[in-house]
Amino acid sequence: MTHRSAGPDRRRHTPRHASPGPPALADEDLMNRQHLGGSPRIRRSALAATAALAVVAGVAGAAPVSSPAAAAAKAGTPTLRLLTATDSVTLDRWRGEEGVYLDLGTYVAVEGAPLEFEVKRASYKEPVVAKQIIRNGKKTTARTLPEGTVKDFSGLTDFLQVTIADASGAPVTQVSETFCPNNASGRIHPDAPATSKYPESCPTNPFTLGSVWGVENGWASNTNLGYYSKPVDLSPGEYTATVSVKKNYRDLFGMKDEQKTVKLTVREIGEDDEGGAGAVGLRGSGSSGAAAPADHASMADHAGMTDHSGMTGAKGVKGAKGDTGAGTGGHGAGHHYLPDRGADAPAPPALPNALLADGKSARSLHLGDGPGHTDGSRIAPALQAAPKRPTGPARVPDVPKPDLRSLPAYDIAISDGEEGDTPGKDYMVFSANVWNAGPAPLVVDGFRSPGKDLMDAYQYFYDADGKQVGYSPSGTMEWDPRAGHEHWHFTDFASYRLLSADQKEIVRSGKEAFCLANTDAIDYTVKNANWHPENTDLSTACGVKSSISVREVLDVGSGDTYTQYLPGQSFDVTDLPNGTYYIQVIANPEKRLHETSVDNNVALRKVTLSGKPGARKAVAAPYDLIDVP
Repeated sequence: MTHRSAGPDRRRHTPRHASPGPPALADEDLMNRQHLGGSPRIRRSALAATAALAVVAGVAGAAPVSSPAAAAAKAGTPTLRLLTATDSVTLDRWRGEEGVYLDLGTYVAVEGAPLEFEVKRASYKEPVVAKQIIRNGKKTTARTLPEGTVKDFSGLTDFLQVTIADASGAPVTQVSETFCPNNASGRIHPDAPATSKYPESCPTNPFTLGSVWGVENGWASNTNLGYYSKPVDLSPGEYTATVSVKKNYRDLFGMKDEQKTVKLTVREIGEDDEGGAGAVGLRGSGSSGAAAPADHASMADHAGMTDHSGMTGAKGVKGAKGDTGAGTGGHGAGHHYLPDRGADAPAPPALPNALLADGKSARSLHLGDGPGHTDGSRIAPALQAAPKRPTGPARVPDVPKPDLRSLPAYDIAISDGEEGDTPGKDYMVFSANVWNAGPAPLVVDGFRSPGKDLMDAYQYFYDADGKQVGYSPSGTMEWDPRAGHEHWHFTDFASYRLLSADQKEIVRSGKEAFCLANTDAIDYTVKNANWHPENTDLSTACGVKSSISVREVLDVGSGDTYTQYLPGQSFDVTDLPNGTYYIQVIANPEKRLHETSVDNNVALRKVTLSGKPGARKAVAAPYDLIDVP
C-alpha cells in the first residue's frame, strides 16, 4: 500500500488518523516538544503529537470541575479556559529560516460540555459561516458566530494574542494567532472521553465547503498551529511570552480575563546539529528543537501564505515561474508547494504508525513512497478486500450510492519540468480534487488474475446496516512499476483536460489511473460524513506487487487531491499561443461507477496564459469568492 508523495506521481496527502486520547500521566520530558524533521507536515505532526501528551503534565492534579463548569453542563454550554502545560520552553531557530514557531504549550481547556462548531458555506458565492452547536439533552441549538470570527476553514481568526518581551522586559513583538479547535489535543480529566469524535486538523483546501470543529468535554486543544502558523523573527536569547485570549472571544465564550506567562529560550541550530548538539548561541537539554529535515534547504522553497488570496504561485516546483505570494507561514489557510510533494496542508496530530515501527526518527525516514519503501500512511489495519471475487449476477440495488464531484483546479502555475526533462519546455501545473458527497462511500475491490499485472475491479453497494447487497464491474486496476508509484491504480476515476477559449479540448493529461485516498476534508457536514475516514475498514489500500486483491475507498465528505506537474500529467503549453484557457476536471469520465448523480462531475477553471516561451505565466481567474491561483 503506497503513497505518492515523492517520485513521479506527486500527490497531496492529509491523512486524519484518529487515535486514542493520551493517558493522564505527568512526564517532564514531554514538556519539551520535539519538532521532528522531514516535510512541514511531518514536523508539525510530531509537534502536535507530543504536545497532545504534554498537556496532561501541565494540569495533572488539577482541581475538580468548578461549579461554573457544572452549571454549564446542565445548560449544554461549555466552560473554556486558557491553560499552560509548562512554564518554560526552548525553541530552535534553524539557521537561514525566518524565525521560530511559537509552540508555547498553551491550550484551550473545555469543561462541562463539548465545544462544537459547524462551519460551512452554502456555495462558493457565499461567505463562510460558523455556528456553535449546543446540545442539552435531546435539545440541540445553534448560535451563529459574529461576522469576522471566521474567514475560512482554518479556525477562529485572531483568537489569541501573544506578546514577546526580551530579558530586560522590553517588548519585542506582538502576534495574533488563529485557533483551530481540531488541533492537537489531550484529556485533562481521567473521566473524560477516551477518544475524540471530532475531526483532526482544520481543512485548508481552498474549495472546502463544510467542516466540523470540536473539543471534547474534559479535553484541551493546543492553541498553536506549529509549522502552519507564521514564524516569528526572534534572535537567540531569553524571552518572556505573555499569552491571552482576545476580548471579543472572551465575551463570546464567557472566558476569564487572564494572561499566561511562559519563559522562552530561543537558540539557533544548523544543518549538522543533531538534537541541539552544536547549536549556535544558547543550548540546553530537552529543547523543543526542530530536527533538520532530510533536505532542509528545501524548506525555504515552500510558499505558505497568510491566506488563500495570498497564494500567487507555486514555489518549490522546479522552475515554477511567477509570483509566490507574501512570505511564508500563514495560519494554515494556504496550500504549500514542496519540492518533492506538490501541494500540502496541515497534518494530523500523530505520525503514521509505520513511521515509528522501526524505531527510527522521522528525520531518518523518507516521507511518502519510493522504490522499496512506503510511509504506511494509507494502511488501516482492518482494511481488506473481499476474500474472493463476487459471485452471482451483477446487480446495482436501490440503495445509497456515492456522489463524485469535481472541484475547480487550483495551485496553478508554470513549470519548466523536472530534472532530466527536455529543456525549454513550459508546463502548466495544477492540483485537482474529486470528492464524495455521499451519502455512501465509494468502495472498489480489485481481483487479480494470477501472473498478470491487471485486476478486474468491482464497485460494491451496501444497505443501511452495512451489508453488501450488490456489485457491478467497474473497469480495472493496473500495477504501476515505476519508481515512486509501485502500487495498484484504479483506472478511469478522473480525467484532466485543457480546453481552448471556446471550451474545445486541446491537451489531455496522461494521468488516468489513481490510487484513491481521503486526502482532503471537503465537507464534513454532509449526511454520513466520516470524520475519521482512515480508521474504518472502508479506507484506502493500494497494494504491493504481490497483492492478490486490493480495496480502494473514497469516504463520504472526503476528497482525493492529485497535483499534476510531471510531463504527461501536467499540460505542455510550450507551443500554445497566449490567451484564455480552461482546466477541466472530470470525475468518473467513462461513467463506469454508479453514483447518486453524474450531473456534477465536471468542473472548469478559467486560466489566462501570457508571456514569452521560457517565461510564461498562468493566472487563474477567481472562482466566485475563491480567489487563489
